[in-house]
Amino acid sequence: MLASEKLRDAQIQLAHVNRVATVGQLTASIAHEVNQPIGALVINAHAVLRMLSADPPDLNQARDALGDIVKDGRRASDVIGHIRALVMKTPAQAELIDINKVIIETLALARAEILRNGVSLATRLAKDLPPIQGDRVQLQQVIMNLVMNAVEAMSSVDGGGRELQIVTEKDQEDHISITVSDSGPLLKTESLDRFFDAFYSTKASGMGIGLSICRSIIEAHEGCIWAGAKVPRGATLHVRLPASRLR
Repeated sequence: MLASEKLRDAQIQLAHVNRVATVGQLTASIAHEVNQPIGALVINAHAVLRMLSADPPDLNQARDALGDIVKDGRRASDVIGHIRALVMKTPAQAELIDINKVIIETLALARAEILRNGVSLATRLAKDLPPIQGDRVQLQQVIMNLVMNAVEAMSSVDGGGRELQIVTEKDQEDHISITVSDSGPLLKTESLDRFFDAFYSTKASGMGIGLSICRSIIEAHEGCIWAGAKVPRGATLHVRLPASRLR
């Protein structure tokens, strides 16, 4: 029992290190996402001052601008809250989760990094998906890893477009599937066979723990994850999770 507890603590520590490393890679993207609403907030605040200084004061437009200030402030707060939740080392928290919302929140953090690498993003998120029972931060970590791996894989591609596609859908067995496809280099069979092995990486600078942690998280949620080669080039990562029986 003691050995089992130590192993669990080590897995939690490793997952935390991976999250912090991922956030470190996304520093520029996060700064961009926080600066955008703060910049808009300052612009709107100056506009309100001008409207109130007018003779007579334009109270209707000032009211609208103040509403925009509130929305921008909340957006900046939400971004910081998502980052804080992602890097904190906390026990798993089970709740009902809208996986589409988790994907949208994660893409918001990674957006600047996606644009910086010249990647074209397409999403097809199924409507009215049933919720998943699980840990929001852990599932966000999985999506973040899959997106960042795809972006990094495509950064080495010179010819052709860099395309990232994320699709969600519900299958007939009351499971939810998530696919993340890229147009990076064509993967060899031996790479696919070892894709989720700990400390195996197709990147020269890769630690080889991100996808291994993803598999552990998905399996802990009673799901499965696998990789396949995409023709003519690239890879597709498949995640399948059971929908919650609680509604």
